[in-house]
Amino acid sequence: MQARRRQRFEEVVGRRQFDLTVVLENVHDPHNIGAVLRSCDSVGISEVFVLYTEPQLDRDHLELGRRAAGGAQKWVDVNFYTEIAPCFEHLRSRYDRIYSTHLSDEATELFDLQLSGSVALVFGNEHDGVSEEVRRRTDGDFIIPQVGMSQSLNISVACAVTLYEAFRQRRRKKGFFRPLSEWTEKRRSLLQKYLDRHSRRMVKRKVFRIDPD
Repeated sequence: MQARRRQRFEEVVGRRQFDLTVVLENVHDPHNIGAVLRSCDSVGISEVFVLYTEPQLDRDHLELGRRAAGGAQKWVDVNFYTEIAPCFEHLRSRYDRIYSTHLSDEATELFDLQLSGSVALVFGNEHDGVSEEVRRRTDGDFIIPQVGMSQSLNISVACAVTLYEAFRQRRRKKGFFRPLSEWTEKRRSLLQKYLDRHSRRMVKRKVFRIDPD
């Protein structure tokens, strides 16, 4: 590997945000999932969660294509669950706060939401939104303010808008980038994972569910 290429990997890993993630609940369209992965990679997210609870969805694995994800499926890990409880147990073990997108009287506007701390952001599909069962496990709702006739955005667009607000808030904090001298073992391990993946050709990637049997 050329020195410039390795330097690029080090710069990317140095900007990975281990305390920010996205959860997609019953998002059907693989193109939407791919677009979300692309947005996540662009703001430094290293893992996302996909939760499928609807019986008609493929409950064994996800197949992530390169076209919609723009290659991001190679660099963003996907935790695939089909049960809510273990998914949220995993989330709570890694993130301090969990917020869901939902239009309610108590919902906080996106631009008033504190997104510079440890947080997971839950998005539902365009038809049903985030389920009540999932919302009961979160710490509150947030909305993206809109002034047009339509009161909803495509899931991938809503996610991108939200993530770039988080990106804006985090860039204002000193220390968004971690130089090599400040790396933890987690960053070193991620760099090695990326270097290993770099040598492999990935047109499609299968992600298998990780629920306990």
